[in-house]
Amino acid sequence: MWIVFALLAAVASAIVVTLTKAGVKNVDSNLAFAVQALMILLVSWGVIIGQGKLPDLASIDRRSWAFLLIAGVVTCGSSLLSFRALKLGNASQVSPLTNLTLVFAVILAGVFLKEKISWQVIAGTALMAIGAIVIALSRE
Repeated sequence: MWIVFALLAAVASAIVVTLTKAGVKNVDSNLAFAVQALMILLVSWGVIIGQGKLPDLASIDRRSWAFLLIAGVVTCGSSLLSFRALKLGNASQVSPLTNLTLVFAVILAGVFLKEKISWQVIAGTALMAIGAIVIALSRE
């Protein structure tokens, strides 16, 4: 089932890139991010409240809080950088580079999470990195 959710997330992400590129056309990229972040905040907390999960907030341990808060700060930084890149470049070229996330995630998962990285993952990661760079450097 995780594959279905991952593919749906990829489609949603592609839609977000397209809508964001259209949205930042005549708007400062940081302001555009702030507007989008407000919606993320409202929807995410709405889901938690709607599911009745708000009391579970107290059960999050300190270590998890630290990881989640740091990840939140990094997410903001990543989004601000992505919005700026979309403001300056073509979505069809920016998106492949921002999706080099895969390459960095595989490396970080191996180093910090001690996940085993097979030769298939290495080969696939290399091919995706090469593809992203070829697309990003393509001319209009």
